[in-house]
Amino acid sequence: MNTLFKICLVFFISVTVINAQQKTSDSIPEPQRFVTQHQVTNGGKTIAYTATASETHLKNKKGEPTAALWSVAYTKNGSEDSAKRPVTFVFNGGPGSASVWLHMGMFGPKRVRVPSDADKDDGAAPYPVETNSAGILDLTDLVFIDPVGTGYSRVIGKGKVEDYWGLMEDANSVAQFMRSWITENNRWMSPKYIAGESFGTTRAAAVANVLEEDGQSMALNGLILISQALDYAGSTSVHNNITSYLTYLPSMAATAWYHKKAGQGKSLEDFVEEARKFTYDTYAPALYRGSLLPGSEREQLAERLSYFTGLDKQYIIKSNLRVLVPRFQKKLLEEKGKAVGRLDGRFMGPEIDLVDDAPHLGDPASYQIGDAYTAALNHYLATDLKVKMDRPYLTSNSELGSKWRWRPVPDGKYWEPMPVNTATMLAETMQRNQDLKILVANGYYDLICPFFDAEYTFSRHGIDRDRVDMKYYEAGHMMYTHDEDFTKLSEDIRLFFGD
Repeated sequence: MNTLFKICLVFFISVTVINAQQKTSDSIPEPQRFVTQHQVTNGGKTIAYTATASETHLKNKKGEPTAALWSVAYTKNGSEDSAKRPVTFVFNGGPGSASVWLHMGMFGPKRVRVPSDADKDDGAAPYPVETNSAGILDLTDLVFIDPVGTGYSRVIGKGKVEDYWGLMEDANSVAQFMRSWITENNRWMSPKYIAGESFGTTRAAAVANVLEEDGQSMALNGLILISQALDYAGSTSVHNNITSYLTYLPSMAATAWYHKKAGQGKSLEDFVEEARKFTYDTYAPALYRGSLLPGSEREQLAERLSYFTGLDKQYIIKSNLRVLVPRFQKKLLEEKGKAVGRLDGRFMGPEIDLVDDAPHLGDPASYQIGDAYTAALNHYLATDLKVKMDRPYLTSNSELGSKWRWRPVPDGKYWEPMPVNTATMLAETMQRNQDLKILVANGYYDLICPFFDAEYTFSRHGIDRDRVDMKYYEAGHMMYTHDEDFTKLSEDIRLFFGD
């Protein structure tokens, strides 16, 4: 091999390696960032603020980008001491839901309106979108987070979905983003809050716990838990889960009261309190006695359950005194050919299959508002925030469900499957952080995350109830879709912040 050939060969190999490295680097696009200026009146004050819709690269231990996480941050302009201004991180649940619901329904500068009384479908576009004058930008900056696999967030580079699609994997990624945002924006001295909904409350408790680790301990000032789901034993209506029969009964009673099938002549609060006492004092011991319960007591219990749920006594006896939520949805308004909502029992939807074991068309509390939220969010991002991305914004991603890893411990560590529970994490965090306070917002007609389960959960696990504020609303899972409760929740949150 002559000298000239050797030189050419070395040059070719060097160029090939350089090109390969360049290709690998170029395969990960730079994070997208869209910055706009706005103003809004909240709390009687005109707030000029910056909206930053952007991607943040999450990295592995080698410093390699593995995911691009999408967020929208609203930060007040001209704060005298912005480094100490409160900041609230907001996300929804699922798992597999983007932050669209709390963004366009409760906390964001713009709000989409859906039928407040749950008496009709949201229909087709256009949908009413208005300025959120009841917002809290006068009190806190807001950062809306879309976990990996939702919104515009996605895995990149050497990342894998299994690195993010799991209970603790998800919590770690959100904690990493929060630390990154706080560091980049010099907000370590700011009071810090999390607002989560549904599984977002499961996440919030886990994130608060994870933030105490990894040599960058970050204490939170407060958690706003909307439709909490910390202990899944009380929010999973399946056979043989005795806890769920108990935790759902008061919500069934409230829903039956709303539809005038039970409790007439009594106030909602009085009827609910009656259901609470019955559940603790009578229903719980009867269920634990099982077939040992005498026949006469079974008859009496069935009659009382009929009184609270509005369902036929004989149907309850056939159900062995245990009515699953999907069956309750189907049976309550059976004579009208309608099923009530799961997210919100106020909603009603027509049923094509009248003998199915559960609502045939899905949850009317979801499909009667979902189109409006999706359209409003996409329009708002493009029009107000000037966002232009090369992929669709996923308000939800059903793919996560089948791949989600609920295991709370690492592989190789012994763990026997049991219901998901982050309540103990929250209790531990509250003990280590005596300033952490909790606001729990409950909808009476929520048949996903029942209010009685919140009471049951927060009375156990070592949680300091003196720092927990329980609030109730005459709506469901997303109580802010009901105008009166949107206002009430906003006021309660302002009080939580000390306004």
